[in-house]
Amino acid sequence: MAKPKKQPRPKAQTPKGFRDYFGAEVTRRRAMLETIAKVYHRYGFDALETSAVETVETLGKFLPDVDRPNEGVFAWQEDDAGNAADWLALRYDLTAPLARVAAQYRQDLPSPYRRYAMGPVWRNEKPGPGRFRQFYQCDADTVGAPSVAADAEICAMLCDTLEAVGIARGDYMVKINNRKVLNGVMEMAGVLDPSDPSRFETERGIVLRAIDKLDRLGVAGVRALLGEGRRDESGDVTRGAGLDEARIDIVIGFVEARRGDAAETTARLRELVGSSEAGRAGIDELETIAGLLRAQGYGPERAEIDPAVVRGLGYYTGPVFEAELTFEITGEDGQARNFGSVAGGGRYDDLVKRFTGQEVPATGVSIGVDRLLAALSARGEDVAPEAGPVVITVMDRDRMADYQAMASELRAAGIRAEVYLGNPKNFGNQLKYADRRAAPIAVIEGAEEQARGIVQIKDLALGAKIAQNASVEEWKAQPAQFECPRGEMVAQIAGRLGLE
Repeated sequence: MAKPKKQPRPKAQTPKGFRDYFGAEVTRRRAMLETIAKVYHRYGFDALETSAVETVETLGKFLPDVDRPNEGVFAWQEDDAGNAADWLALRYDLTAPLARVAAQYRQDLPSPYRRYAMGPVWRNEKPGPGRFRQFYQCDADTVGAPSVAADAEICAMLCDTLEAVGIARGDYMVKINNRKVLNGVMEMAGVLDPSDPSRFETERGIVLRAIDKLDRLGVAGVRALLGEGRRDESGDVTRGAGLDEARIDIVIGFVEARRGDAAETTARLRELVGSSEAGRAGIDELETIAGLLRAQGYGPERAEIDPAVVRGLGYYTGPVFEAELTFEITGEDGQARNFGSVAGGGRYDDLVKRFTGQEVPATGVSIGVDRLLAALSARGEDVAPEAGPVVITVMDRDRMADYQAMASELRAAGIRAEVYLGNPKNFGNQLKYADRRAAPIAVIEGAEEQARGIVQIKDLALGAKIAQNASVEEWKAQPAQFECPRGEMVAQIAGRLGLE
């Protein structure tokens, strides 16, 4: 009889495109989320927490035309005993759940409804260096406010948020554009007919995708895609929009329309949109936003109109904005480059309409928290090792209650503390454990110390410093280990930790 095949042990590894976060990384992210939340709350936004799972129908714009709707999302079909079951998916972003909430609770929510939400989102996309399938977003949105004053407020709040988390003024720029202006440009380029929006839909899609690749392909690559098409390095040909040179010049003129100040930029845009009503309306909105920001003290050193901001223009219906960090970092190739975008958003008046059939104005912003943390690390502000707890060593395992009482007293005083719960036989291993925990202090109380009513306090942080570079005189002046009465233990440790 053949022996049953032994099952291999599972591999201890994270799934592709995911990662684990430890100690100081988690603490630092939590601190950043709290900082951002305080700014959002100060602006009058209320917190909202939605389920990590939505129906794929809610995430409608990600549905592909295939049997299994999982393109871009992690999706599965709920087992409903043979009945028509819903497809469910991990949320792709925090905006689609907001649209669902705004429609579902529209009779109960105030209008406008101002909310912020924070949490992980999941994208079923090919991972790469620094690109993960799970990451945190931090959104704030206003639903039900048609005025571009809501967009200007979001831009101002974005400036305040970046500065609150440690991005200095001058190291970032909030750039603002408007989808309506692009619509006007496409009218002049002959790929948008206001009386029949379905006309030229294919060509318009190519134009949108082409200008969305400006950062990667440059002006020459975009021109090729606006014309007959482009052949990449592998030899593959991407179909172009088929525009002639005159119409290509109009589109390129749009993304290169930025001038010395807002007034000059909008003047150039007015030339490009010509008689287009949508284009003129978009420029009016840009001028209004710029004026509102200036009135609040957010001048061109913090926010500016920049027609080169084209990301997401196929999704948004009005103003769009992007926060870009302007300081240089060293890339993986060793070359200096700007860090790039860490936040983006805009007006999306059609999203709630999917549920209600009625247009509901909405605008908002999403901050990539992991991108912000990476930016601070790229500047040399790496995650500092988190101070560990005070470790109570165990000299007599029969006196565990006494050691636990010490830890309780320290915790009651707001000091992190733990009792060593490993094998106490080898005292040296206890100190090695304290070092691995980055413990600032170890407390020692054996039978002799208990009889005398004292404890030994070993300042591990000071001991490490002394071992590195302190002189003999400094060692004598401030020894790393000393004894104190048992009743003064908490006060002595608090003093050493600067918590008096």
